[in-house]
Amino acid sequence: MKTSPAVSVVIPVYNEAESIVQLQAELEEALAEFDYELVFVDDGSTDNSVARIRPHERVQAISFVQNRGQSAALYVGIQQARGEVIVLIDSDLQNDPRDIPRLLVGLKEGADLVCGYRLNRRDHWFKLVQSRIANAVRSRFTGDGVRDTGCTLKAMRRECRDALIPFYGMHRFIPALIKSGGYRVTEMPVSHRPRQYGQSKYRFGNRAFRATVDLLGVCWLLSRQIRVQFDREDGSGRGKD
Repeated sequence: MKTSPAVSVVIPVYNEAESIVQLQAELEEALAEFDYELVFVDDGSTDNSVARIRPHERVQAISFVQNRGQSAALYVGIQQARGEVIVLIDSDLQNDPRDIPRLLVGLKEGADLVCGYRLNRRDHWFKLVQSRIANAVRSRFTGDGVRDTGCTLKAMRRECRDALIPFYGMHRFIPALIKSGGYRVTEMPVSHRPRQYGQSKYRFGNRAFRATVDLLGVCWLLSRQIRVQFDREDGSGRGKD
């Protein structure tokens, strides 16, 4: 594409070959009235996910040599996106692309980041319980005000990406990091569909421990931010530690 699109949709992919064709078709339909690009980031898939992506002038396809996780895939896709607005969506078809235009309206109404939260989640009860506890703890300590950070479906203004820091686990703290940068964060209900193909990448294991360590690290980082206020008359700065 010769010019930057209005909207970039970043799609992390890991072993979702059966979903890719349908997802791409649904995205094209949902975004038919927009100037957009699709940024697929294959996170070292071991199936033929990459081969299922239909080449097009509106498509970027990035492939990792090895699996690096959702945070790495999202961060790279966000940095490579060329649109004024960047949308994030999962590749497993549980997010509905038809919700994207609604998120974009939220940006037009003044938000810098619009986070989807899943109504009537179609997940196993154990995952639901773990998610609710994790979201409550995270929101309490980071103050991001978001009830469902596990929902990948989000839309942000491109400048918000400057607030993101690449680390494993970043995807859980996108609202907190962006809000800490002085941007306005809001929520919007979105639909959630049952998984049609493949297997969930969710594994309890030591995830709780890693998430706790990440939370402590992010809380420390937020507490150590440098904030400066400038005098309106002479432009002098007053630092706040």
